[in-house]
Amino acid sequence: MTTDNIHLTQAAKDLLSEPDVLRVRAIQARRWIFYPRAKQALDRLNLLVDHPRGTRMPSVAIYGDSGMGKTMILEKFCDNNPSCFDPTTGVQAIPVLAIEMTGKPGERRLYAEILAALGAPQAPRADIVHMEQAALRLLKTVGVQVLVIDEIHNILAGSYREQRVVLNTLRFLSNRLQISLVCFGVIEAREAISGDVQLARRFGELTLNRWAANEQFEALVSSILRNLPLRRPTVLTPKSLRRILQISGGITANIFHAITSLAADSIESGTEHITDEAVESWCPPVSAETAYA
Repeated sequence: MTTDNIHLTQAAKDLLSEPDVLRVRAIQARRWIFYPRAKQALDRLNLLVDHPRGTRMPSVAIYGDSGMGKTMILEKFCDNNPSCFDPTTGVQAIPVLAIEMTGKPGERRLYAEILAALGAPQAPRADIVHMEQAALRLLKTVGVQVLVIDEIHNILAGSYREQRVVLNTLRFLSNRLQISLVCFGVIEAREAISGDVQLARRFGELTLNRWAANEQFEALVSSILRNLPLRRPTVLTPKSLRRILQISGGITANIFHAITSLAADSIESGTEHITDEAVESWCPPVSAETAYA
C-alpha cells in the first residue's frame, strides 16, 4: 500500500477507509469520469451556452455507436447548466433543455416532448397551433439557450414528409428563439439531419469513434483507474490494454464495465489492484458477451 495513495483522485482516497462492500458498491455505481474525449465534447457544447444570440445560431451534432458515452456527456452538460430561479423575472431560468426523440416523429410529438420537459404537458387533443404558441412562449420565458435532442436518429422512423416537418420545426425554433441545437444519435443520425440542407449547414459534427490502441485509450484507462478506490496502484502492460480493447470491442461502456468488474473482484480477493493475470482470464457475463458481439 502506498503512503499517500497518489495513484487516486481525492474522491477515491476518501473511500479507502470504507468497508469493502461499500467500496465495491461505489465502484459499480454510475458516475462521471473526466477523460480527454469527453472534455472535448463538453467544451464544444459549453461554447453554445455562451454564444451571443443572433440569427443562424451554431449547433452541434454528436454521433457514435450505442455505448460510446453520448448519454453521459448529455447528462453532464445538463448538470453543468442547471435551471435556477431568476429573482429579476420571478421565473425559473432553464438555459439548457433536453428532450428525447421517441417513437414515430412528428410536429405534435416534438412540441409535446418540449412542453412535457418544461412541466406544461398539454391535453392529448390539444390544437397544434396552441401547442406551438405555448412552446414558443415558455421557451422564451424560461430563457432556453440550447435545446438538446437525444436519439435524433429516430426521425428516420417517419416518412420523408414527416422527417422534413420535424426538421423544419427544429429550424423554425432555432430561428425564432435564437437558440442553438444539440443533437445526439448513432451514426445514421447524420442522414436524418442532412435531410434539411439549411439546418445541416449550422451543425458542427463530433463523432465518438470506437477506441483504438493509442494514447487516447491509455488516457481513458488511466482516468478510470484513478477513480477506483483500490489500495494498491494498478499498472497494466500493453498486452493487458490490448486485451481490454479486444473484449470491449472499443465501446466506452464495455471498457468501463470490464475495468470496474476487475476492480470489484480485486477487492473481494484482497489483491487490491488489477493484475495482468486477472485481465487475461476475465470474461464478460453471458448477457454482456452478446452485447459485445
